[in-house]
Amino acid sequence: MNTSIRAVLLLLACLSPLLTLASLWQLKEWRIDRLKEHLRREGWLRQLFGMTRPMIVLLGIILIVLLPNFEGVVIDATLLILAASSIGQLTLGKQRQPVWTMKAMILVIEAMGITLIVSIPSLVLHHQSLMELPLLQPFALFAAWSTFYPLDCTMKKKIMKQAEDLLASYTKATVIGITGSVGKTTTKELITHVLADKKILSTPAYVNSDMGVSQWLLRELPKHSRDEELIVIVEMGAYREGEIALLCKICKPTIGIITYIGTQHLALFGSQEKLANAKSELIASLPKDGRAFLNADCDLCLTIQDRAQCPVTTVGTAGSVDLEAKEIEEHSDGIHFRVGDVPCVNPIHGTHNVTNVLLMMGVCEMLGLDMKDISARTRSFSPPHHTFDVRKERDVTILDDTHNASPESFRAAIAWAKTNPSSPKVLITPGLIELGPRSAKIHRDLGGQASGIFDRVIFTGKNGYHAFSEGFGSKVERYANPIQTVTPGSLLACIGRVSAPKIRNLLP
Repeated sequence: MNTSIRAVLLLLACLSPLLTLASLWQLKEWRIDRLKEHLRREGWLRQLFGMTRPMIVLLGIILIVLLPNFEGVVIDATLLILAASSIGQLTLGKQRQPVWTMKAMILVIEAMGITLIVSIPSLVLHHQSLMELPLLQPFALFAAWSTFYPLDCTMKKKIMKQAEDLLASYTKATVIGITGSVGKTTTKELITHVLADKKILSTPAYVNSDMGVSQWLLRELPKHSRDEELIVIVEMGAYREGEIALLCKICKPTIGIITYIGTQHLALFGSQEKLANAKSELIASLPKDGRAFLNADCDLCLTIQDRAQCPVTTVGTAGSVDLEAKEIEEHSDGIHFRVGDVPCVNPIHGTHNVTNVLLMMGVCEMLGLDMKDISARTRSFSPPHHTFDVRKERDVTILDDTHNASPESFRAAIAWAKTNPSSPKVLITPGLIELGPRSAKIHRDLGGQASGIFDRVIFTGKNGYHAFSEGFGSKVERYANPIQTVTPGSLLACIGRVSAPKIRNLLP
């Protein structure tokens, strides 16, 4: 086999592990901290290579040791098998691939180039290290990312500055920033719905980072006149301190909402104190003539209210607040409660959502609507898909909370399931991620809370499985296809990133 053919086989052999890592890293927003936490939790070997590819390489090395005279044949055969595996994965559509953005294409091509350059001595000498190069693709991609990083940072800063300047030119725009461990999307969609007769721009699903928001602003703002009285609603996410502050620098909100401060992404923040500090960056950024809205049912929200230099409106269900919900009840058509003398019927489920509705009501009242009008408009609200969404399929009640999950939303789903009359009750979940050292305790506590409520629990992933099982006190299933379906009349609670095919497979 000549050197050129061997080089092609090598690149094909490297393609599958390279695409797998690029896809995973892109999913983690090309962040080292999120990728590291994912690999620590899920196991780096299986996530990056699977089990087959390392075994093929190991077998090749063993054969060379046992049959040194056939080293060249073993090397070529190993590369051929690995290359065929990559082609097979791609042909069958089983190969994970990144979304082919310009950044993804640059990094993958650069990593392939680095691999080819590094392999030149081994190609010339026909050395056994050629077999090992497919397993070194994480280093090739990291090297590509490292060389691209300075340019990437420069480009990002330029885009964020352009977005900041563009938004600043819309002098009649009112910017509302929303952050919190849970409830951001629901609150954002509630405000958008109730203010539908105004000129509204609100960030789409999963757009809550500095770059995501900046690109969205640059794309959407030019569609509107600078003379329009726009209301711009920006959902703000963060994985470490300083990120919400950067978003606030870009957007300069005058209204800030904190829905809840819990334990989501605790592994990345390191402590709940740092997480609370990060969320408080929104409140601290508001101007003196702005307004902050806080969920007073969350103790951590109350601890940061003194960081605001503007007036603060608190909402809650336990008194001593500016806006309080009373007589809270859960009905088949959603949650019912009363604010002052105004009855409210909201077609969303879970009493934990009451504070999200109150936050919306406070903001909309500030923007000129009266409470009766707000309450009337809320009745026609449709909950965001996959966010505590309750529906019926094939005579099964489905609680779909698969958009995202946190310990707080998980507990709320269990509490809601307890009051639901459907029987039997089945829970399916992948477990929770990015909880750090507290992961086992949180999953154990959740299992204990679910015990006696759910008749059957199914885990689609391994994260938290053992700890949840300990708390649950009885057998917890592992998802496998085929799987026993639920019976008609059941409740199926889907919490966390559970795919639609897995949910369908459980239906009778």
